[in-house]
Amino acid sequence: MRVDRRTFLKIAGAGSASLALAACGTTAQEPAAEEEPAADAEPVAVRTAALKGPTAMGLVRFMSEVDAGNLADNDYTFEIYAAPDEITPLIAKEGVDIAAVPANLAATLYNKTEGGVRVIAINTLGVLYICELGDTVRSVEDLRGKTIYASGKGSTPEYGLQYVLEKNGLTVGEDVTIEWKSEHAECVQALATAEGEAVAMLPQPFVTTAQAQNDKIRVALDLTEEWDRVQTGDETSSMITGVAVVRSAFADENPAAVDAFLAHYAESVDFVNENVADAAQLVGDYDIVPAHVAEKALPECNIVCVTGEDMKERLSGYLAVLADQNAEAVGGAVPGDDFYYGA
Repeated sequence: MRVDRRTFLKIAGAGSASLALAACGTTAQEPAAEEEPAADAEPVAVRTAALKGPTAMGLVRFMSEVDAGNLADNDYTFEIYAAPDEITPLIAKEGVDIAAVPANLAATLYNKTEGGVRVIAINTLGVLYICELGDTVRSVEDLRGKTIYASGKGSTPEYGLQYVLEKNGLTVGEDVTIEWKSEHAECVQALATAEGEAVAMLPQPFVTTAQAQNDKIRVALDLTEEWDRVQTGDETSSMITGVAVVRSAFADENPAAVDAFLAHYAESVDFVNENVADAAQLVGDYDIVPAHVAEKALPECNIVCVTGEDMKERLSGYLAVLADQNAEAVGGAVPGDDFYYGA
């Protein structure tokens, strides 16, 4: 891998991001801008941060094109971090301009900075899956009477799971039991030693890693699909893992740079979803996850680039679901309309 003066890639830590961050879709939306920025627009520095895991995977083609010197419309730099608490202060102190972060963290940042950030794209839909050793679960109703091993209590995985269960008429503590573990690996271990009626909720790409160690683990339910299945009437939300945000001041000062970034991002996401083997190699080259894991996990990671009104509809509904269960999950309140760039 060659890193030139335009791109400095910082790999911070060897651990994977937490489940609340983990994430990867299949379709890319056109960016909000209808026109390319003028060819003679003055290049600006666009400093970007992303998290190790699915939230960074959609960027890899973009990063490689910058490394190769093929994108010179702006001065793009990228840094990849292991945990969200490494990125949060950078945004607050104007150390980065654009960041790929968990969806609920974006809302929290908006509230804490009093509108200091805006969301420009959904980059990862849900990455949570119900897995089992066997073949007994084909619907959410089949979870009745079972124990679900899961990690992420008090965060978005809990709220997402509970929403899907409740929408299917299952009450936690009565119809289904959730046993919380501190790590995904503990869930897999508990599943392997459980007798009978047990399943595990796991994120990608950890599902792929677990299946490599135990080929009897079967993906029974995709919670992103199950979330979509219970949308009725005016409900238009999606299960969302990650988004890209921009500092509001940067967007106001450099709208052409933001639109150019979104155009490159959408192209990168298309490449990742349409060229899985090549994209997986880039994911490995940038030390996001190993290439062999990425190649199997990418199709299940729901990496997207959803912008504009579609982004607003899906994300505002998702954040409202989280706020209904725990307002602090989104920083105290669902963000206002000014949160949504280009919508």
